[in-house]
Amino acid sequence: MFLPRRIQRQSGRYSRVDDIPYALPVDSKGAPALMAAFTVDARRAASLLPGNELHPLRVSRDRAVLLISVIDYKQTDIGAYIEFSIALGCTHGRRPAPPLLPLLFQKHFGVGQYVVDLPVNTEVSVKGGKGIWGMPKHLARLDFRMEDGSVSSRYEEGGQQAVRVRIERPRFPWLPVRMAAVNYCAFRGMLMKSTIYFRGRFGFRLGKHAWGTLELGDHPRVKALRDLGISPRAFFTGFFPSSSGVLDDHSEAWFLTQPTLPDATYPEGLESVVDLGQDQTPMPPPEPDGEPPRVLQEVVPLHDARSHEEARR
Repeated sequence: MFLPRRIQRQSGRYSRVDDIPYALPVDSKGAPALMAAFTVDARRAASLLPGNELHPLRVSRDRAVLLISVIDYKQTDIGAYIEFSIALGCTHGRRPAPPLLPLLFQKHFGVGQYVVDLPVNTEVSVKGGKGIWGMPKHLARLDFRMEDGSVSSRYEEGGQQAVRVRIERPRFPWLPVRMAAVNYCAFRGMLMKSTIYFRGRFGFRLGKHAWGTLELGDHPRVKALRDLGISPRAFFTGFFPSSSGVLDDHSEAWFLTQPTLPDATYPEGLESVVDLGQDQTPMPPPEPDGEPPRVLQEVVPLHDARSHEEARR
């Protein structure tokens, strides 16, 4: 796996951050993962991006990208856990980028994903991921199911269904992948950027050959998703039967700014992690016979989305 030399030099050393022990590099092994990408209304996506330096990654003039990624971590320094990522493709800079062009010049345009929601099923993962890297982690009940022809995951919290994603399982994951991915997150009133390097054999479907469904429940956390005008079908799906990854211990941060002084720290401060422990016991999975989620494509007036966008200027 390609890694920056600094990470390679730290290999074999140890660290303790917020009392969490790590053997460097911060890595994972043997993790199956699914991905599904849907298009969303670009103006409404912009209303969910904090500050004024993130902009939706657009595939056309009016459509941006919602990316669902679920990883079943089998082996990490903090034990086994599941992570359910809900993110918007984005660029970082003074102004929005043209459609598609950032995919060819990713570093120039600061291409990454802004993580809107990141439920996990162990306490220690919340403490480390949020407290150190600013990821919007919180405890939830999750599962990861690999069946004959599909891969799926469910996300439930407080007895309410939130999200279920399901994709067709590629028969032959043939493509060897080695790449870096950038996460942008909001925490403590700052925009935080982290990088993960991962590798594995990847199977994928694109365009009309992609089959994936996204079902949204009634949990308050998914209300923002219902307002995005999500496409009824995925335009990209992918699956790693097994992947390895390294989370860079180096991260960057910028102050989030607004035209006027914010009333509170956005979205949370250190008080949300300071009392967390290091329990590695996974939350139980969602009930198999729970109330099924439903697909919700609720439309809101465009002027509502515009008012949020104006607040970013």
